Amino acid sequence: MAPSDDSIFGIREVYRPADSNPDVDIVAVHGLTGEALKTWTSKKNDVCWLHHPDFLPRYITNARVLVWGYNASISSFKGRMPSSDRIHHHAQTLVAQLCADRRLERRQDKPIIFLCHSLGGIIVKRALAYSSSRQSARLENLHSIFTCTYGILFFGTPHRGTSKAQQLAMLQKIASAAVPKLVGQFDSNLVKALESESETLQNITDHFIPLMKHFSIFFFWEQRKTELGYKKDYVVEKESAAPDFDDTERSGLDADHAGMCQFEDHTSQNFRLVIAALDKYCEEAPEIIGKRWQNSTQALGEQRRREAMDKLRQIQDLQVYDEWRSD
Repeated sequence: MAPSDDSIFGIREVYRPADSNPDVDIVAVHGLTGEALKTWTSKKNDVCWLHHPDFLPRYITNARVLVWGYNASISSFKGRMPSSDRIHHHAQTLVAQLCADRRLERRQDKPIIFLCHSLGGIIVKRALAYSSSRQSARLENLHSIFTCTYGILFFGTPHRGTSKAQQLAMLQKIASAAVPKLVGQFDSNLVKALESESETLQNITDHFIPLMKHFSIFFFWEQRKTELGYKKDYVVEKESAAPDFDDTERSGLDADHAGMCQFEDHTSQNFRLVIAALDKYCEEAPEIIGKRWQNSTQALGEQRRREAMDKLRQIQDLQVYDEWRSD
């Protein structure tokens, strides 16, 4: 029995194949106003495809599934105070909590595949850029998240928002999609950071682009408009959800922004498209990440040796200087 959303802040395992040590970790990250399980649960039949036996477990037998929950509130309308953290704070927390879980489960070298809805994709991009930069001896555990990430499936992630007006319009759409008629009545640092720093999304993308060659990426965009107060509109436009990068896959999903990552029928084209991509990534990941882990371990070990030699030379230089002064 999977836990309820109210109990999930941080990493929580919601599915593991019986009597096995799975080869892959699938990590699902919700977006603005979302919740760890409800984001992936059909509103019509209350089925969460991440752990229901007729959905993901039916097709993928070599992976455990984790969800990551965090405070993504933008108003106190539902009784929860808005998040006080910014994107990079959430990104650092995601890396730290995922590292802790994988260490305790003795899975530090296992491949990772991220499922990201909406703003969750921005947080994951920032998390991977952060992880890739942690290369000191004391922080190699944080670097392992970057090393082990094989694939990312982005569901309606707003990758582009280069001007302040575009960003604000996008955030207002997301806000009103979750809480109609409350646009402009929210207070959250997740929103404020994007409002006040007009280049935030572009900066995150700029740091992420050099890393993309290490990952298999699938962009999904919504093909149905969402009820936004008194009108319908796309919450995230196709051009923002599926930027035109080489070596990436892309497809529309016949659903609105919230429904694009919720499936009520395992025979639906939306689910079959997503699960086929996920199955392919889970099949490919162990061999690729195994080699990458070995190469990364050797490279970081060589870096440690160079650092040790540099320190030794510095000590020897100081000794020579001290001897010269004493003479």
